[in-house]
Formats: sequence, C-alpha cells, structure tokens
Amino acid sequence: MHRIFSDFFTSPLKNRHLIVHMAKREISSRYRESLLGFCWPLLSPLLMLCVYTVVFGVIFKAKWTVQSDNHLQSDNHFEFAIILFSGLIIFNFFSECISRAPSLILNNPNYVKKVVFPLEVLPWIAILVSLFHSAASFLILMIGAISVFHVIHPSIILLPLILLPLILFTVGISWILASLGVFIRDIGHAIGIILNILLYMSPVFFPTAAAPRLLQICLHLNPLTYIIEEARNITLWGLTPRWSLLFMYYCASLVVALIGFFWFQKTRKGFADVI
Repeated sequence: MHRIFSDFFTSPLKNRHLIVHMAKREISSRYRESLLGFCWPLLSPLLMLCVYTVVFGVIFKAKWTVQSDNHLQSDNHFEFAIILFSGLIIFNFFSECISRAPSLILNNPNYVKKVVFPLEVLPWIAILVSLFHSAASFLILMIGAISVFHVIHPSIILLPLILLPLILFTVGISWILASLGVFIRDIGHAIGIILNILLYMSPVFFPTAAAPRLLQICLHLNPLTYIIEEARNITLWGLTPRWSLLFMYYCASLVVALIGFFWFQKTRKGFADVI
C-alpha cells in the first residue's frame, strides 16, 4: 500500500520524458499526413465557434443571464456563443480523456507484455494530448472574448489552478476505466451514453441558476459543474474562485486519483491473461 501511494507521486515525475515524448508522437502522427497539418487544432475550434455564433446567436437569438454576487448579466446574442464555447472546452477535455480510457490498454497490447513499460502513464499521455487540443480551443476562445467583451481579465492567470483538480479527477477515473475496459468490453459502449447524458446535465448550454431547484441539486452532484462555472467566472467575468469549494474539490479529486491508481496497480497483473 505504501509503495503504491509513493508510486502515485513518483511515477509521472520519473516517466515525464516518456509521457511528453509519446504525447508529441501521437499529436504529430494525428496531423502529419493531413493537408493543413497543425492548422487543424486551431481551425477546428474556430469553425465550431463560428457555427455556435450563427446557430445560437443569429438563428435562435439565445441569451445568457448570469446572476452572481456581483449581479453580472449577459444578454448579448453573440456573447452566448462565447459563453457556450467556454463550457464546451472543459467538457470536451474531460470527454476526450474518458472516452479513450476504456481502450487504452486494449489498443496497446504490446506494452502489456513489456515488463519494464509503466502502463500507468497511458492515461497521462491521453490527458496531455487532450490538453494540447484544449489549449488551442482556449486560444480561439480568448480571441472571441476580446472581440465581444473587449477585455481580458487578470483573473485568467488562475485558470491552471482551476484545471488541476479536474486533471487529477480525470486521471483517476481514466485509470479505473482503463482497467475495467480490459475485463468488461461493454464499458466502452456505455461511456459514450454516459458522456452524452453528462453533457446535458452540465451548465454548458444554460447557467445553473436558471434550472429548477431540484435540477440544481443534480447539477451540483455533477463533478464538472463547479469547474465549468469557475473557469467561466475567471476567464469571462473576472471573478475570483470560491476558495473553500476549490479546496474541497482538490481533496475529492486527490482521493479519486489515489483510488484509481490503487485499483489500476492491483488489477494490472491480470491484463496479460485477458489480452
């Protein structure tokens, strides 16, 4: 138990060069043979932001009203697309990592047979790749926010502090799903359905305050709700995080990550027998 707890902290540091190298190789292989190459990570979110602007801002004329301690409100039609996009960046990061998790071991059977290969780094590689795409989307978000809001708030420097517990939570769930995906092949199919439900149970298309009281309780049980709201608050509204909730989220995410790592390390001995 003590060794597993120690490996949880030392493994990503000890294998950091391997993680970065394999993440770079995956990103490079994904865009190497395409005509536009590395323009796609920027072009794709830019096109999606344009679609959101046309559909929600022009066609549906959707409005977003934010009620906070500072009574900030946003009723501009085009602002809705920016606000929506900011929530989708967070959700898409989580969704990309979690949807890949059940097949991480299944898609890399050669690594299972190599005793010296640290299988526990595979979720970290997937997270690094997803962070690359999220960073590209965030750059487009900032360009759109400047165009619409005409300001970048200093609180934006706190964004990594908000995302870190989400990364810990995601890697913990990824370890569990990567292990379960080896023994229960149905996990991969179920995850897609769960993520679709989670998307509409997250404050991506609407603010939490706009939901009925009973639904708000369900929304607050969603692990993505707090991160989406706080990321939005510090990037678009210039608000400071709710520190007490952030601390609790850090603690909960660390517990999930430790449980996930413990489960993965205990079950990895059976991977070779199943694959």
